[in-house]
Amino acid sequence: MAALLGTIPAAHSQQAASRPDFHQWATTPPMGWNSWDCYGPTVTEAEVKANADYMARNLKSSGWEYVVVDIRWYVGNDTAHGYNEKNPDWNLDEYGRFVPAVNRFPSAAGGKGFKPLADYLHSKGLKFGIHIMRGVPVVAVQRRLPILGTKLTAADIYSKEGQARWLHDMYTVKAGPGAQEYYDSLFKLYAAWGLDFVKVDDLSEPYHKPEVEMIRRAIDKSGRRIVFSTSPGETPIAEATHVAAHANMWRTVGDFWDSWEQLKEHFAVCARWASHIRPGAFPDADMLPLGRLGIRAERGDDRMTRFTPDEQRTLMTLWSIFRSPLMFGGDLPSNDAATLALITNPRLLAVNQRSTHNRQLFRRGDLVAWTADDPATGDKFLALFNAQDQELAPASEAAWASGPITRQTSAKTAEVDLAGATKLYLTVRDGGDGTAWDHADWLNPILLNSDGKPVPLTTRPWRRATAGWGKPAVNKSVSGGPLLVAGKAYETGIGTHANSIIEYDLPAGTTRLSTTVGLDNAAAGQNTGGTLDFLVFTKSPFRPAPADSVRVPVALQELGATAGASVQDLWTGRQIGKFTTEFAPYVRRHGAALYRISIPKK
Repeated sequence: MAALLGTIPAAHSQQAASRPDFHQWATTPPMGWNSWDCYGPTVTEAEVKANADYMARNLKSSGWEYVVVDIRWYVGNDTAHGYNEKNPDWNLDEYGRFVPAVNRFPSAAGGKGFKPLADYLHSKGLKFGIHIMRGVPVVAVQRRLPILGTKLTAADIYSKEGQARWLHDMYTVKAGPGAQEYYDSLFKLYAAWGLDFVKVDDLSEPYHKPEVEMIRRAIDKSGRRIVFSTSPGETPIAEATHVAAHANMWRTVGDFWDSWEQLKEHFAVCARWASHIRPGAFPDADMLPLGRLGIRAERGDDRMTRFTPDEQRTLMTLWSIFRSPLMFGGDLPSNDAATLALITNPRLLAVNQRSTHNRQLFRRGDLVAWTADDPATGDKFLALFNAQDQELAPASEAAWASGPITRQTSAKTAEVDLAGATKLYLTVRDGGDGTAWDHADWLNPILLNSDGKPVPLTTRPWRRATAGWGKPAVNKSVSGGPLLVAGKAYETGIGTHANSIIEYDLPAGTTRLSTTVGLDNAAAGQNTGGTLDFLVFTKSPFRPAPADSVRVPVALQELGATAGASVQDLWTGRQIGKFTTEFAPYVRRHGAALYRISIPKK
């Protein structure tokens, strides 16, 4: 297998003699379901079983096998669309290790932990996974709970340095006496439960190398084959060799939702990471936000995915040609026939599971091509993408522009002349480093008319509103909290997220807009992203739309087909025909196509 698909990083091979080769535990990208996108921190045992039952009936035969319980399964009273950090009902054992909340996971009663649930999944031929946070529980430190097999306590191994800013359940485990023993005790417990997969959060960005290494050693000592996933990203690419020598998969992005802007950013990310794909060590483009999402998730409302059918095909095609792990985020029992067909296409999944030498062939503006090899036949796989968008009007055409706003920028005030305008577009754009944590607040927006009478914009309905993540909200931030900028609270305003356009019809006689803008504190406290531009337009912020479909020409010589090739459409299975020098199909805007290129044997 390794001879066909590539080689394990040298750092791993040097250690292979002294530990099991964990890369053999997941030689192909893991495929499964994760509870985060639909249930956030509140999933119950009944919901996990319902999704597992669906997987066993409808997906297992296609290779889907992991069922992963995401964050905070140890809190009995967590909240939908957020976290309960005020009075969490912790559940942990005498050694400071979190255990399942029995009110949510009844089979865990009597100290059984997750073993009964794991047994249920194993009986269906599936595998069981959980999410954990890096570190040692704050509550275990406060209670000075002992570390199994030592005379030390949790208070002897912790550091407040590096604590996650977005959730405060854990402290960093500092290297030294008791640290490795603590992680060993965790995975001894998880192995006893029958764990097959662990997703460790707050580990990738910033990259916590000592804890990555401790977790690797603890898994190897546990005696159980537990696939190791790090989260969230982007993992520093400078640590690619190290992470591949310790984990089976690692995140390349922050949390990914059903946003075209975020999906489009993946083209550059995947191209950056393609050379690091190895058997048993996979860059992870994050979960598939498909099907029914947001039932009780941290973000958004109960909905079917916002991705269009074309965008869904782009998502599945890119993840497959990139060989990303495939973790479905929606509620499986709510799937419609189209979603089920999308994720069980056998030709598509074969590309994800067995292709080699995966790489971007070219990027010409927003027309993108990827290719890979089929080691079984010698054929080539070809994925084509049309990521073209309606071009945005330049900032120079805006009625007002903030200039760059960063995590170090205080709020800015705008006074915008609207005399004669009938339309208003509040626009937020990425400031140049991607849209991660671009939480934008329009604060105290006031319209003034010719008689000077102020009208709060928040009292008027918008015609339409978009956000690159979540959805715009009135009088609260996009994440549902209060409007806070540079430490100051504002009662009125609009919270949104780049890239965003909020369109209003202006009442007759409007002369002016007065507002303050800034980066919401929820984002300002992070260590990445949070760079954006606010712009106000009185005319459409778009150029005329491009064609719905365009040709994406590929010279067959670029694929090594100097004497022509036969082409098969892998989405439909249809044989298209033979081509001599060029293959140039039409691809829909925001859409994708996937082909098998069969080259005649010499």
